[in-house]
Amino acid sequence: MTVNHHIEQFHGLPVFDFPNDPDHPRAQPAPGEAAWRIALAYDSADDFATVWSAFLAEVDPAGVRALVIGPWWQNSYDALDDALDAVVRDAGRLPALRALFVGDVTYDECEISWLEMCDVTSALESFPQLEELRVRGGGKLGLKAVRHDRLRALGFEAGGLPSAVVRAVAGSELPALERLELWLGVDEYGGDSTIDDLAPLLDGTRFPALRHLGLQNSEYQDEIAAAVAHAPVVAQLDSLNLSMGMLGDEGAAALIEGQPLTHLRALDLHHHYLTEELQQRLRESLPGVAVDLGHANHEDDPEDWYVAVAE
Repeated sequence: MTVNHHIEQFHGLPVFDFPNDPDHPRAQPAPGEAAWRIALAYDSADDFATVWSAFLAEVDPAGVRALVIGPWWQNSYDALDDALDAVVRDAGRLPALRALFVGDVTYDECEISWLEMCDVTSALESFPQLEELRVRGGGKLGLKAVRHDRLRALGFEAGGLPSAVVRAVAGSELPALERLELWLGVDEYGGDSTIDDLAPLLDGTRFPALRHLGLQNSEYQDEIAAAVAHAPVVAQLDSLNLSMGMLGDEGAAALIEGQPLTHLRALDLHHHYLTEELQQRLRESLPGVAVDLGHANHEDDPEDWYVAVAE
């Protein structure tokens, strides 16, 4: 699996590109009726700061509710620093902003693990009313533990999510957080987290409002499943996502034999290495739960297993 298309909706709003496509122009919506995607075209003559300034001049920033940052570089894969700095410097002009997606980039624009990121803590510190933050890319990604009283959804998509970022999430105070999704990735691309880094997320005390947990795209998906099978946090969840990783029969058996999961609305395990027997046991053990067992891989040798998104 690769990230092969741009998002079309974000924070319940349709995505609208800025600048508008000159070959296929669309009627421009009101500021609060779209998630505005600010992106540089390939080999753009303008840098991100110039495009950002044009956006603020053309669209009333006071009404903007959602922003999406696409490719921010001109000729080479520059780091995110300058682009993110440009946005947070104008935080005071964006009082209605409630959602920010950083890195809506497809594989043909830049592989996910080639994206040069930066410390994204400023996105949370500069927008205290933010309700949703999603970040794609793991290279040089940083985050400090923060307190944010309004954030309801947080997601990091990476082919390799640094352990320091996982620990910062686990160490943050996010009392309103309802949805958390981490694509952990592989060590080859910087995904050096361990099951110990996830422990604070599983004990049920860190995020009291959490209803959806995604621990995905991991080399150690069986370990995660075994830990989740006895994790106190599960009792408060409506849905659980352990998809995209190297989940095998050992992890599936742990889920079946652990605490009851029948209270869940949905359990997503797609992209897995389960035998037909274990798939059937899972379905039978979870009547009434929407269990996604799509994209079954059939490599018998674990040496041939892979996560859904790496490079």
